[in-house]
Amino acid sequence: MVPMGIPIPARRQLVAAILLVCAAAQPALAVRRRGAKLYPHKETAADMRGMQRIFLGWVDLKEDDWAVHGYSNKQEWASNIPALNSAFRYICQSYLAGKTVDGAKQKGDENAAGYDLYIKISDVMIDYSKYHLYMSIHFIDPKTNTEIGSIPARPYFGNDWGFVNYLRAALDEASQKIRVEITGDEHPKKR
Repeated sequence: MVPMGIPIPARRQLVAAILLVCAAAQPALAVRRRGAKLYPHKETAADMRGMQRIFLGWVDLKEDDWAVHGYSNKQEWASNIPALNSAFRYICQSYLAGKTVDGAKQKGDENAAGYDLYIKISDVMIDYSKYHLYMSIHFIDPKTNTEIGSIPARPYFGNDWGFVNYLRAALDEASQKIRVEITGDEHPKKR
């Protein structure tokens, strides 16, 4: 509360200063992750550093959920799903420099023959209220078809404007987690 003994011009300056401080603090508050926690540490025990050829599985964003996502028809939403999966593959490739990352071309494409590592994505769910994309990540040895490590379903935060862009940002965060698990390097690098 502004003391009444202060002249009106000084009160205005004091109120303006308080508002300026609040406005300056706002960007720091906006950066909050809306409850999503980053997981920058390696959690799987498997040493995947030597795996050079990686097959990235399909992120099933469910074509039938087109109305829930605000699209006017199924085809409009379905056309975005391959583009998001392709973006996910390119983002992973950028984080895994020196390795070859190929990805599923469509839902059900799990042909990882000839690869050192298959990364299967499951339990995909979108949470609009928090801008989260939930998913589980499974690391599978395609030669033996055994799971060598997994990350349980958890939120990846998409801090960007527009539905597709926020999903792309969440996939970027998931790619960072995949990088940590494969390389073991917990220090982020600029792409």
